[in-house]
Amino acid sequence: MAKKLMKGCEAIGEAAIRAGCKLFFGYPITPQNEIPEYMSHRLPQVGGAFVQAESELAASNMIYGAAACGERVFTSSSSPGISLMQEAMSYIAASELPVVVVNIMRSGPGLGGILPTQSDYAQATKGGGHGDYRVLSLAPWSVQEAADLVADAFDLADFYRTPVYVLGDGLIGQMMEPVEFPEDRKPLRPLPPKTWATTGWRGDRPRAVVNSLFLDPIKCEQQNAKLQARYAQMRAEEVRSAYYGDEGDLDVLVVAYGTVARVTLTAMEDMKATGLKVGMLRPITVWPFPRDALAEAAERAKAILVAELSCGQMLEDVWLSTASMRPVHFLGHQGGVLLAPEEVSAAIRDVAAGRSAEVRYAG
Repeated sequence: MAKKLMKGCEAIGEAAIRAGCKLFFGYPITPQNEIPEYMSHRLPQVGGAFVQAESELAASNMIYGAAACGERVFTSSSSPGISLMQEAMSYIAASELPVVVVNIMRSGPGLGGILPTQSDYAQATKGGGHGDYRVLSLAPWSVQEAADLVADAFDLADFYRTPVYVLGDGLIGQMMEPVEFPEDRKPLRPLPPKTWATTGWRGDRPRAVVNSLFLDPIKCEQQNAKLQARYAQMRAEEVRSAYYGDEGDLDVLVVAYGTVARVTLTAMEDMKATGLKVGMLRPITVWPFPRDALAEAAERAKAILVAELSCGQMLEDVWLSTASMRPVHFLGHQGGVLLAPEEVSAAIRDVAAGRSAEVRYAG
């Protein structure tokens, strides 16, 4: 396999096409515009179709219809655009349809700015729309991992018949890194035929009906129970995380994902001469959250530092996962202000010394 230097957004698009995606519906918004631009160029080359919808709301309902026909379908957007899609995401989840959604996060709330943040964590991990549903959410920290996780997302969406999110940010989407695409990639799981798809009826099989309306409360509860059982299976079988750093007892355990995990790893390399024992747990699935892996690592640490580009949205999951077994500190920036390795290093030293570390705004 030859490596190719690609921008993150373009690698995401190519990974989707190689995973069998033939349909893309979306609307331009920075900092993810290179995804629809790439798809508009590449999809006709593989017999697919690109449609620029009139809005994100329209695009989200187009993927509903295409997914109902059994096609591998994909959309992408950035934070305000993803918000406009949430009603359709609830319908798609209730209708048990597989779609892949990439969110290259920008700052907010409101229109915010185009610089990278991680402030859509709660939206992705708590469902995002109305009703009791969840969305399997993957968080890459490199261009290569973004491409790999997009390919995985299509398999996971098909297997569980659910929306799957891939969460990046402006750095993941815009930076260029070497990336390779395996020629003989096999599906993550055996994927059954899509007998539920609405591909027309000739009397040779049961009619396929896609529906999210259950006026009978008993049937509505039964549908919710079916979905919850599927989410329980995801919690049992689809949790991903990675650990870096010292083994054994730790002075500080850092929890970070995506771009911030890369910054943290640099800070840890710079701190090796200090003698502090530091480890980092990186969630790769932010939902399901790697609670067991975090709890296991936290048992070895004197204190925990959560680093993220938000006001502390992942912080809540860390608290829940560790059950207050260790002091938990927070380091963050918002609005597109990035954390620097020096800030993370200083925060680690403060936490190790028993001092609180907190950065909530620039200035």
